[in-house]
Amino acid sequence: MRLQALIPAYNAASTVGAVVEETARVMTDVLVVDDGSPDDTAGAARGAGARVLRLPAHQGKGAALRAGFAQALEGGYAAVVTLDADGQHDPTEIVRLVDCWRQTGAALVIGSRSHLEDAMSPGRRFGNRFARRALSYFSGVEVADAQSGFRLYEAALLRAVPLRGMRYELESEVIVRAARAGFLVACTQVRLRQVAGEGTSHFQPWSDTARICVAVLRTRYVG
Repeated sequence: MRLQALIPAYNAASTVGAVVEETARVMTDVLVVDDGSPDDTAGAARGAGARVLRLPAHQGKGAALRAGFAQALEGGYAAVVTLDADGQHDPTEIVRLVDCWRQTGAALVIGSRSHLEDAMSPGRRFGNRFARRALSYFSGVEVADAQSGFRLYEAALLRAVPLRGMRYELESEVIVRAARAGFLVACTQVRLRQVAGEGTSHFQPWSDTARICVAVLRTRYVG
């Protein structure tokens, strides 16, 4: 089965090249979606060997993921593995996601960081825990980590559920939609290179957590 690595990137020229090179040692097909970066993210990704899709303007992580998912479905891939461009995810851990997918049959596998929360800042730790509890309640499935961007998405799931989120809320929206559609969602613990992530992540703990909550409620009760 063909798998594609998908790396959404924004202003990641200093880190995306190394991420691409390390990911390519694990997966053959690596796609970087440059979310309208003003720096040379696209050039750095191409130089490291990735295929690059560049969005004409900055739209948000969700928009970049959706664009990458569309390309993967067009290409006939069985699943998509997503990881961040800032280097916090260890590409050698991709094998854990793939093994969990094959062993459980889950359509969505999330690389969980819940065992590392004590090393996070208070704001990020609060956001992770709040989102985890909210997602578990509204989706009806236990989710160890609702906000991790290190994931495996099965193509069948991406074809079946509509995704509307433009920013980080997409990664929570898809959990609710997957559960409501009867797809299995699984989590597996992964190691991180950067646990806190504040120096490189564009995630805003308070505003983005609020956006996620609104998206979850809308997805659960409106559709």
